[in-house]
Amino acid sequence: MTDRIPRPRRSFIFTPGLRPDMFPKALASGADIVCVELEDGIAPKDKAEARRLALALFQEPQADDGVERILRINSMRERFGIEDVNAILATDTPPPALMMPKVRTPDEVVMLDQLLAEAGHSTRLHVIIETNAGLEAAFDIARCSDRIDAMFFGGIDMAAELRCQNAWEPLHYARSRVVHAAASAGLDVIDVPYLDLGDPDGMRVAAEQARDLGFAGKGSVHPKQIAALNEVFTPSPDKIARARHVIAEFEAADTGLVVADGKLIEKPVLREMYRITAIADRMGV
Repeated sequence: MTDRIPRPRRSFIFTPGLRPDMFPKALASGADIVCVELEDGIAPKDKAEARRLALALFQEPQADDGVERILRINSMRERFGIEDVNAILATDTPPPALMMPKVRTPDEVVMLDQLLAEAGHSTRLHVIIETNAGLEAAFDIARCSDRIDAMFFGGIDMAAELRCQNAWEPLHYARSRVVHAAASAGLDVIDVPYLDLGDPDGMRVAAEQARDLGFAGKGSVHPKQIAALNEVFTPSPDKIARARHVIAEFEAADTGLVVADGKLIEKPVLREMYRITAIADRMGV
C-alpha cells in the first residue's frame, strides 16, 4: 500500500447534486469534507440532471481551502452507477474523489480503479461499508486499491440488513469490524451522521463514542452539527504538541524508526502523528 497524505476528516456534509447553488455554502460550513450527492438523496427521475449539474461544478478551478471535495455516485451494481461512471470517464475535469456506496466486494472497487486509470484520472476513492456482504469483505475491500483514502460506516442501511436497532450497542460489532479493516490498510474511517437534529447532546455522546472506537470523524445532516463534531475529533493541544515533537525527531533522525521521549516510534504511530498535525494546520494552530 502507498503512503497516503494525511488530512483532517473530522466532519462531512452532503450537498445535493441538483442544487449547485448550495455547494459554496457547504464549502463554507466548516466541514472537512463536502460530498456532492447523486445517490439516495436524488430521485430516479432527477439522476441525469443531478449528474450533469454536479460534474459541471468540477469544471471550475477549486480553491485550495483545505476542504476535501467528493462526489457520491450511485452503486456500481445499478444502472445509475454505471451511467455516473461513464460520465466521469468522459470528462476532462473529474472530481478529485468519488464516494462508492453499498460496496459489497473488492471487485467493484478494482474495476472502478482500472477504469479511472485507463482514462488517466487521478481521482481518489472513498468506500461505504453499509451491507452485510460488505462487512464480511471489509478487510479485503480496504486493501484492494491504493486509490482508497477512507472507509465510511453506513449505519442506517447496515441496521436494516442486520435487522437490528440503529443504535450504538447493536451496531458496535459492525462498527468495530470496519474500524479494524480500515486500520489494516492505513485508511481513515468515518462514522454515520447522527440524525436527530434536536438532540445535540446525544450527537456529542455518539461522536465521542465513535472517536474512542477509532473513527477519525463523523457525518452531519445539518451545518449546525459541524462545530461540535470538529471539536470532538480535534486532538488536544498536548497531543498536537507531542505529535509535532515526534515528527521533528523522526525527520531529524531520517531512519525507519526513532526513539522519542524514551518510546520507540514506528510508522503506524507516525501516520497518526501526521494526521494530528494536519488537523492542527487546518485549524491554524
